[in-house]
Amino acid sequence: MRHWFFLAFVAAFAVFPFGSAIAQVAESGYTLPLALAVKAATEAIATCASKGYPVSAVVVDPSGVIKLEAKGDHSTIHTSTAAFRKAYTVVTFGPIFRFDASGAFVALLAKNPNGPALATLPDIALLAGGVAIKVGDEVVAALGVSGSPGGDKDETCAQAGVASIKADLARVR
Repeated sequence: MRHWFFLAFVAAFAVFPFGSAIAQVAESGYTLPLALAVKAATEAIATCASKGYPVSAVVVDPSGVIKLEAKGDHSTIHTSTAAFRKAYTVVTFGPIFRFDASGAFVALLAKNPNGPALATLPDIALLAGGVAIKVGDEVVAALGVSGSPGGDKDETCAQAGVASIKADLARVR
């Protein structure tokens, strides 16, 4: 069984072009400050709440380690886990497959019959709702949101969260 999974995994990577992932992640040594993680997550949760969606938001660092986990008011228990997995997917696969939002990854994998094999990897979620946080072209973190009635809505809220810190990130350069 493991042999077949390994072959499917290798085949999935063979179909997609490799980028210079190492050059795009954690190259500068910049660490997203906790205050900016809080600001982005709070804005994402508030954006969804204003539309009646109780969500949770998670920010992960370039290694996929949780920097901030925020469970929004009235969000259900599974939303934190799903938000983490969306952010983790963006920060770990985004630089390789060249996408900034998990919705784009879902669309990319839909075109590849071996794509679903990637969903069997730990903490990977083939769901929209995760967005990269970048300084220039470097992924410095990712924000995942979960709890709305559809990943597209989660992703819109995550994009609002990232947009709320864009000016702060521009000053880093």
